[in-house]
Amino acid sequence: MTATIKPANALFAELPAVRPSSFAQWRALTGRIVHTMATKGELIVACITPFIITISFYLPLRYVMKFQGIDYAQFVMPVVVLQTMAMTMMSNAQLSAFEALTGFSTRLQTMPIGKFVPLMSRIAAGIVRSLISLTATILYGYLIGFRFLGGWLDALCFAAFAVAVGVALTFGADAMGSLSKNPEALSQALTLPILIFGMLSTGFVPEKSFPEWVRPFARNQPISQFSETLQDMANGHMTWGGSWVSLAWLGGITALFLPLAVWASVRRS
Repeated sequence: MTATIKPANALFAELPAVRPSSFAQWRALTGRIVHTMATKGELIVACITPFIITISFYLPLRYVMKFQGIDYAQFVMPVVVLQTMAMTMMSNAQLSAFEALTGFSTRLQTMPIGKFVPLMSRIAAGIVRSLISLTATILYGYLIGFRFLGGWLDALCFAAFAVAVGVALTFGADAMGSLSKNPEALSQALTLPILIFGMLSTGFVPEKSFPEWVRPFARNQPISQFSETLQDMANGHMTWGGSWVSLAWLGGITALFLPLAVWASVRRS
């Protein structure tokens, strides 16, 4: 008596077809990154870093601004928030560079995973970190005297706009990380622009405090525009006339960095 051996394709014919779910893949990869951030203490750092930035920006100039009649806590917190979002951007850049350096990104490309899933999982994890950092920043701001003077809608717009700026910058940082594959060098390269744009902005000191030759740059660069919009939201003075320039900057940055991030993430190295 001989047994009949079925072909390999017939053995699994009765099993249901498996269709990979991009959402499930995104959820798994995002959970992996968030879990790593939690176990390695990165979320704790995300809470401590805003405290350092708040103190570094607020303490040196609070008395000088007080003599000028400026509530410096209310004035400077928007740019502190933006600096905090920039720190999240740097973290995402290092993550994408590390994944590219170790070959993890290349390995994912050989698997039946949606080609946009790795990028979107890194961005989603960055948003989690941004929300934690933003919450910590606002709490520290309240300790030094910052307040939302408008209603709850202005406060929600403040938070949403800050996170949106962080996401737009993160797209660019993620692309740089995927292309450079060097976390250490990338961190050093991003630190200087963050400091320059932050301290040469009208969110750090009023425009009249800058030398005349640098005022056009300080007034019109994106961080200054973002800071002024956040100040309007915090003070309850949000208007379309005062926000459209910031929204234009935000749209332009997103239009530039999003395609670059997608290309850098899906390209074959």
